[in-house]
Amino acid sequence: MAPEPDIFSEGESSPDTLANLGPLRTLAGAWVGNAGQDVHPQASGPESDRYSETLRFDAVDAQANGPQVLYGLRYHQHVLKPGEDATFHDQVGYLNWEPATGLITMSLAIPRAQVALAGGYATANSTSFVLRAERGPPVFGITSSPFLDEHFATTEWVIKVFIDGPDLWHYEQTTTLQVGGVPFAHTDANTLQRIEAAQPNPLSR
Repeated sequence: MAPEPDIFSEGESSPDTLANLGPLRTLAGAWVGNAGQDVHPQASGPESDRYSETLRFDAVDAQANGPQVLYGLRYHQHVLKPGEDATFHDQVGYLNWEPATGLITMSLAIPRAQVALAGGYATANSTSFVLRAERGPPVFGITSSPFLDEHFATTEWVIKVFIDGPDLWHYEQTTTLQVGGVPFAHTDANTLQRIEAAQPNPLSR
């Protein structure tokens, strides 16, 4: 009989997160994008809005789930409509890379009472990747408050990330909703330019 796998002993990790982020390496730092396009549901039908955003990705120390070692970025996204001071969207979370498997995970939370964990795979040198979460499954799922789940249930969330250069990247994301029982594709897309270089994680410093 084969021995039980050791799921408790921590795997070896590097103190330098930036050197071990694989396809996430370029994202470390701070970014701004002023040409965002958002399409969302309204009672009168789909509404389209322009938006600007700032995104900051800070390297965190390596995380170990027993033998699994993750290198990641803590992020904050803040979105405004042009000419307005009120927040249009706010989001926080983590992006993680597992070098041993090529797994990328993205955990996110928004203040309208919703959280999600999305996942996908890439290679260390990939310049694009796709992450997906769905309502229902215990792995890579979406959880919402009772109001949102009843009236604006999110059944799937997909983000496509494209690294266009050392200081430029863009994303396209689709949030599939059930609004009054009718499917609706809520889409967002923006291109971001670097405004601040990456900083080392605390242990590396």
